[in-house]
Parts: sequence; C-alpha cells; structure tokens
Amino acid sequence: MSRWLTVVGIGDDGLDGLAPATRALVESAEAYVGGERHLAMLPDDGREKLAWPSPLLAVIDQIVARRGRRLCVLATGDPMCYGIGVTLAKRIAFDEMTVIPAPSAFSLACARLGWPLAEVDTLTLHGRPVALIQPLIQPGARLMALSDSGETPAEVARLLLTRGYGDSPVTVLEHMGGPAETVVTATAAEWADRRCADFNTIAVDCVAGPDAEHLPRVAGLPDHAFVHDGQMTKREVRAATLAALGPTPGAKLWDVGAGSGSVAVEWMRAARGATAVAIERNPARCAMIAQNALSLGVPGLRIVEGTVPAALRGLDSPDAVFIGGGITGDGVAEACWAALRPRGRLVANAVTVDGEARLVALQAAMGGTLTRIAVSRAEPVGGHLGWKPMMAVTQWQAVKP
Repeated sequence: MSRWLTVVGIGDDGLDGLAPATRALVESAEAYVGGERHLAMLPDDGREKLAWPSPLLAVIDQIVARRGRRLCVLATGDPMCYGIGVTLAKRIAFDEMTVIPAPSAFSLACARLGWPLAEVDTLTLHGRPVALIQPLIQPGARLMALSDSGETPAEVARLLLTRGYGDSPVTVLEHMGGPAETVVTATAAEWADRRCADFNTIAVDCVAGPDAEHLPRVAGLPDHAFVHDGQMTKREVRAATLAALGPTPGAKLWDVGAGSGSVAVEWMRAARGATAVAIERNPARCAMIAQNALSLGVPGLRIVEGTVPAALRGLDSPDAVFIGGGITGDGVAEACWAALRPRGRLVANAVTVDGEARLVALQAAMGGTLTRIAVSRAEPVGGHLGWKPMMAVTQWQAVKP
C-alpha cells in the first residue's frame, strides 16, 4: 500500500516554517488530525479535521479506519521524539507512513544553551508524573524534559530542592522558534511558584548541594532509601541479585514476594524502558512499594496484591523473575518457571534451611547455579569496630531453555 499517512512536525512558527515540498504535502491531504492549535492554522475549506481527544489513543482507531485516504497528522517538533509518530508506528506499518520532522524541542534547547545533545538525559513529563525525573538527578548531570503545563517547572524545582539540588540552574524555554520565544533561568531554590507558558521545555544543570544524597542508577541503593519493615533484600545482596537478573531495555520483571519492592524498583531504574510487576500478599507492604516507586522515580511499577501462584494469572509473560519470598510455597517456582519466556532468567534467594533445601532441589531438577552470599558489616563493639555477619543468603539462578 502507498504511503497514505503523512506525519508533519511543525515548529512554533507554524505552517510558514515548513519547506515548500512539505507545505505541498500538507495542502494535498484529504483530511487532517492534530491539536486545536495546529488545526487552527489550516483554511476552513470543508476538509475533515479531527482534533486530538483525551485520552489521545481514542482517535488512533479513527486514523486506522481511514487507511488509503491521504491523511495528514500535524504534530509539534519531531514526531518521533516522544511524539505521536511513535504511537502511530506501533499500529501502522511504517512503509505506509511519511514522517517529516521539525527540530525537536531538545535540539532547539541545546542550540540555545550550547549543550551537546548526546550528553543530555531527555524525557517527557507530558501527561506523566514529575517523579520520572528522580533517577536522572545525579551530580553533574544535564537533563531536559518536555513539560506537561506551565506549572511543571515549579514542580521540578521543588523536587530538586527536596533532593538537595537547590543550587541547580533551571532554564525554561518557552515557545522556541516562534515570535513569543522566551528563556528564563533561576536556581531551583529561587524558582518558587513561578508559572510559565504551557508550551515549554525544561533544562536542568544538576548541582549537588552538600547534603544531597547520591542515589546512582547502578544496583545497590542504600537500604534507608526505601521505606520498609525490615523484610527487604539488603543492599549487598540486592546488587548481586540485580547482576544475576541482568536488566535490559524494555524487559519485564516479576518480583515475587516483593516486600518493599526494592528489587523491582532498581530493575526499572537500571535500564531504559524496563518494566516490573511487584507481587506481594501483605497490603501494608504493597503501600510501601507504592511509596518507594514514587520516591525513587519509577511510578509505572505495577503492584499486584495476592498470593502466588494465583496472583500470576493474567499477567504478561516476564523476561526475568525474582523470588524473594515464598520460595517454599506449593507451586510457586514451577508457576514462575512455566510463565518465563525462553532464555528468561529466574533468580531466587533463601535464608532459611527449608528455603535452601528447596533451592537445592530446584537446581537438581532444572539446572542453573547455586551461590552462597555471606556479608558482614562493621559495627561498634564498645569503643571499637567489629564484624557483624548478616544472615547468609543462598541464591539459585537459572536460564530457561
């Protein structure tokens, strides 16, 4: 089928900023889809115009239903940079589409600030929680975010201040590329409740204050970074567990017997687009998991309250499974192994004698490796330091054929 769908990125300068060939493509369309701002640029000549609804996905079926007509989707900036082009490409074969981008907000912002785009962490906060910025806040990091509204910069500034990054310069670039372009810069501490134009991009040059705690994206966050009741995979063991699980971009984890959700949280922080489901039977711990997911920047963590294996019904197959609690339960390991995708990884930890015996039996039946992890921490003994051993952890890891 011919390329019936054209997706055109438009800057703040409107249709006048389009190249002649692109303008001709827009003008030759039989129907249009776009935001109200974009559709208002077009002549009122009777051609069909569909405005983006809320939720946006409601109109995707209408676009697909018009397959074969010359349809033009008008977007802001680069449609393939957190834009509608990405969404459409998931439903429509890309050889049926023509995508013509304008410079992305990030490209324009870097050009204004003199920042190398390849060295900047980027994300969108449009329609998403500001908490997503949490993992990117690192000493010396530069990050850029597409705003949800004119209030988003103040929310970002407050979050930076809470994290001890109040001295970080926050630059808000409004209506880039158009006649109303404005650039405002202040530190996070100075920002207060200042409101900006709704159409804005935020740039942050992260400056860690003396009290800022370093929360790296590599596995092994401090135990106190999590809300927990003592039932959690401790830092050293958690780092080894994440290494065994091997997070990869877009991969899905089941964290079974999640406790505080620490493994699921760190899995999602470790790789772009990684997702996780935390399965926990204790309602109070489910609430803790939700707190940890929000405070550590992975608000998309899914929480399922229930007992395994019943709680696994209806869940998408995982790429990896961690069993941190309940390994001795009937059918727990077997159900997880059966659901695991081929070449998926299963890691299970145990600290009790019967839990260890179960792991030994599983290793004999399914293969894999067994590891004993023993950690001691130095703690005060009178006026001196002594080694206090933590409970040794037996870990089984296996890859499904």
